[in-house]
Amino acid sequence: MSQGNNKKILFFIDEFGTAGVDDLYFGGVVALAKDTGRLDKCFSDQLEANAKEIHAVTMRDEYLKDLMMRFKQSASQVHFILINRSVGNRQVPAPVIYAQGLIETVKVGLKLFRKEVLKSTHINNVEVIVDINQHNSHPDFENEISREVSKDREFHPVNHVARIDSAASRMLQIADIVAYSRKFVVNRDLNAEQLKRDYGVHIK
Repeated sequence: MSQGNNKKILFFIDEFGTAGVDDLYFGGVVALAKDTGRLDKCFSDQLEANAKEIHAVTMRDEYLKDLMMRFKQSASQVHFILINRSVGNRQVPAPVIYAQGLIETVKVGLKLFRKEVLKSTHINNVEVIVDINQHNSHPDFENEISREVSKDREFHPVNHVARIDSAASRMLQIADIVAYSRKFVVNRDLNAEQLKRDYGVHIK
């Protein structure tokens, strides 16, 4: 599926855990902008008609596994990447930990997307969309992102980081479940290979 370099790519990111406090895992959904409407519908079609915002941490694990398996099957004709990235604690302020974790997740996710979806060595025109919180709305976060854009070629394709309320985005709610899915591996309910095979989540 070779695409032109100027095709807009959206990278939705949410997290499980709290930067600077406990284990932190980022969940990401990467897709061409033109495909996100189809992904949204594929996911929404698996929910109850009156479903409100999906918060993985408030739901039963078995329900989440079934939901993600049905979503994967429903979206089988759409090209996208789901990625889960572990972010180790480090001796910097929490907003910087969050920024560095996001940067690492984006770089690994775009590399996968470039290889498995675009089939291209080049990528640009990327917008990152995150669930707004106290860390990604902090000046230290913004400074870390700006520094990375200016110095790192792998992150340079990112031209904007948008912060929105996840209640307004099913795509961010998918990212929330993907972030939470690392719990299944940590608790040894599943291994990384099963998570990818059954739910489409790449563990990195």
